[in-house]
Amino acid sequence: MNLTRREVAATFLTAAAASGQSLNPPLPQNAGEELQAAKVAVRQYLEQLGKFPLPMSTEPAVHFKA
Repeated sequence: MNLTRREVAATFLTAAAASGQSLNPPLPQNAGEELQAAKVAVRQYLEQLGKFPLPMSTEPAVHFKA
């Protein structure tokens, strides 16, 4: 099963909307809360993406030349 990046994003957004999760939580009041909110958001996104198998060919290799 080959998925494009757009298909993966659409699937993720659909899953988040179906589960009732908000992609834009309330704004934090200070730097500590902002850091904690970012960590929670990344953890949630990784959990959602972990539900879908992604083959290595989904994202091409990137080469940086100096």
